[in-house]
Amino acid sequence: MKEWIDIMEAKTLFDKIWDAHVVQQVEGGPNVLYIDRHLIHEVTSPVAFLGLKTRGLKVFRPDKTTATPDHNVPTLDQHLSIKDELSRNQVEMLKKNCAEHGIVYHDLQSEGHGIVHIIGPEMGLTQPGMTIVCGDSHTSTHGAFGAIAFGIGTSEVEMVLASQCIMQPKPKKMRITVNGELGKGVTAKDIALYIISKISTSGGTGHFIEYSGSAIKNLSMEGRMTLCNLSIESGARGGMIAPDETTFNYVKGRQFAPKGEEWEAALAKWKELKTDEGAVFDTEYIYDAADIEPMITYGTNPGMGIGVTHQIPTTEGMQGTDKSTYLKSLQYMGYHEGDAMKGKQVDYVFLGSCTNGRIEDFRAFAQFVKGKKKAPNVDAWLVPGSKRVESQIREEGLVEILEEAGFVLRQPGCSACLAMNEDKIPEGKYAVSTTNRNFEGRQGPGSRTMLASPLTAAAAAVSGVVTDPRELM
Repeated sequence: MKEWIDIMEAKTLFDKIWDAHVVQQVEGGPNVLYIDRHLIHEVTSPVAFLGLKTRGLKVFRPDKTTATPDHNVPTLDQHLSIKDELSRNQVEMLKKNCAEHGIVYHDLQSEGHGIVHIIGPEMGLTQPGMTIVCGDSHTSTHGAFGAIAFGIGTSEVEMVLASQCIMQPKPKKMRITVNGELGKGVTAKDIALYIISKISTSGGTGHFIEYSGSAIKNLSMEGRMTLCNLSIESGARGGMIAPDETTFNYVKGRQFAPKGEEWEAALAKWKELKTDEGAVFDTEYIYDAADIEPMITYGTNPGMGIGVTHQIPTTEGMQGTDKSTYLKSLQYMGYHEGDAMKGKQVDYVFLGSCTNGRIEDFRAFAQFVKGKKKAPNVDAWLVPGSKRVESQIREEGLVEILEEAGFVLRQPGCSACLAMNEDKIPEGKYAVSTTNRNFEGRQGPGSRTMLASPLTAAAAAVSGVVTDPRELM
C-alpha cells in the first residue's frame, strides 16, 4: 500500500511547474495558467494589440512582456530603412505598440536586440520554474532551463497581454532518456534530429517532453537550448530539462537574474525542480548516445533524417499514401531512394537561427574552418542570433578566422530560417542549414533544405558537398 501511495504522490518536473501556475481549473475543460514571461515579436503581435484596442484594454502586466523584432529584419545594412513595406510596417508597429503600453522594446542595433529566443536566456529573463510563452512555435527553447515554455497563436497572445493568463489543456508527459557519451563530431543538434527520425514528426503529439540521461546532463546550456528548440518538430507541445549546476552557473549574474539573498532563495527552490523517483510518464523512450552520428535530413520534414554516412531509405514495406508522400518528398529534393548523402550538391550554407545562432555554434564553426577555405561553389550566410553574440564573435577574434577562410559575418535576425525577409534560398538550390525546418519552400520558394549541425554545415561549406565532418576534424 505504501508503494502505491508513493507512486500517487510522485510528480514529474512538468507536473510541479504546471500545477503551481494553475489559477483555475475549468470543469471538464482547460486550465487557466498564469504566465511568468511573455515574449513578443513583430509578426504575431500586431493583430493582438489591435484586439486590445478594439476592446478598450491595456496590457495587464507590461513588466512581464519583452519585445524585439527578429523574423522580418534584414541581416545586412540594418542602419538603413527596411526595404520590404510589409516587414517595415510590422517592425514599426511593434515599436509603436510597445511605446504605447510601456513594454521594453529592443530595437535593431541596440545591445539587447536579437532573436527573441536567444535574448531571453542571455538577459536572464528565462529562469527555472517559469511559464514562458511567445507567438512562435520554437518557444520550447526556454525549456532547457527547467521551464514550461511553448508557442501560442495570435488570439492567445492577445489573451496573455490582457490577463497574463492563458487557457490550456494539460498535455500528456513523455520522457526521452539518452545515456552514454556522444562520439566525435556529434552535437545536441544531432541528438535532436536522431530522436525525431526515430519517433517521427508526430511522435510527440499531445505530449510535453522531459529529456534526461547522462548524455543530456553532459550538454552545455546552449546545447540544451538547441535540443529543446527542436521538441516542437516531433509534434510535442514543448521540451524541458531539469535544472542543475550547469543551469545555475549560466543564469547567475545575468541582468535579470535574482541577486544576493534573492538569488539564494531562488536557488533553493530551483534545486527542488526535478522529477520525483517513481513518477509516471505516459510515454518513455531510451536511446544510446553511441548510436548517434552526425545527422542530415534528406526530405521535406525534420523526421526524414539519417546519419551522414547512410543511404536514403527505400520504400520497401511502404504502402498507399505513405509511399506516395515519401516519393513526392524525394522528388521535390531531386533525390532517389538508396542514394548516399555524402557527396550531394551544396549551394548554400546557413549558420544561425534560434536553433544554432549562439556563440558556441560560431566557436565550433570557426574552429572547424580555421586554416581552411570556403568552397567557391558555396554561398555562406553566417548570422548571429543576437547583438551580444555578434559582439562576442568580434571580441574573441572569431571574425578574423572566418574572414580568413572566406566567410562574411552578417547582422542578427532570423534570416534564412524562414522566407520572411531578404535572406531567401533561390529556387532549386540546396542549402545545408542549422535551422529547424526543411518543409517545401521554408527557406524560399522552391528551395531545398538539408538540416544539420554547425559542424556538418562547416564541413559542407569548405568541401562544397555534403561531407562527414569527422573526416575533416
